[in-house]
Amino acid sequence: MTDGAPPLPPPAVRRALSPSRAADFTQCPLLYRFRTIDRLPEAPSAAAVRGTLVHAVLEHLFDLPPGERTPERAAALLEPRWRALLEREPQLHALFGTDADPDPPALAAWLAGAHRLLERYFQLEDPTRLEPAAREMRVEVDLDDGLQLRGIVDRLDVAPDGAMRVVDYKTGRAPSEATAGRAMFQMRFYALVLWRLRGQVPRLLQLVYLGSGDVVRYVPDEGDLLATERKVRALWEAIERNHRTGEWPARPSRTCTWCDHKALCPSFGGTPPPLPTLPTLPTATG
Repeated sequence: MTDGAPPLPPPAVRRALSPSRAADFTQCPLLYRFRTIDRLPEAPSAAAVRGTLVHAVLEHLFDLPPGERTPERAAALLEPRWRALLEREPQLHALFGTDADPDPPALAAWLAGAHRLLERYFQLEDPTRLEPAAREMRVEVDLDDGLQLRGIVDRLDVAPDGAMRVVDYKTGRAPSEATAGRAMFQMRFYALVLWRLRGQVPRLLQLVYLGSGDVVRYVPDEGDLLATERKVRALWEAIERNHRTGEWPARPSRTCTWCDHKALCPSFGGTPPPLPTLPTLPTATG
């Protein structure tokens, strides 16, 4: 910039939001910045990767004919799905040693934990009686102000009369009433996108908690989804405001215990890196 030239405006913001990034911003604006703007790497956790593996098995389970969707076939899918995950993300070898120095007992115990989650799934649903309309379905819609909402729906069931059931698998335990809002916001977000896409409010939102064996169901209505839309718009306005000012405050909470970025967080004596100059503000899906 030459002397006397006006300052450059902040880079344009891509108007797109997913439920995961919305939850990040609500939890901690600085965490949103680290994940979405700085794109700082995060070490994969064994629990999160196990969740990814179980989701993959449940997705491919429905490739089988109904009569073959058994606990035994699901268990048989574990190792090939794990190998496929490793091929896509070789860094996951580090969870259980290295290629040169693996830890087979640790891997075996981890796979056994995934097996138990799959066994519990069969206690909660009978997949032989289900024919999902979609699995791991990417959905996105543009609102009338140009804000794009996007995400990935674990499973969408559609009844013969067109009624939709949105299903999400959680490999953890069901949260307490005080902390259940994040998961249900995610489901209302998906319901809002489907409503705007298809002109029909989903009949049922269903959270399947494989860690504790709970199934949480909720029947949304237009009022719920309009309120969700207002919340999403308000969140995006706040994100744009922080983007203009360059201020991304930390919001300490109990979740800081598991944060990968404490060394860069002012709440723990750290200093965030300089903001990158970006043509857009990227938003991941989820």
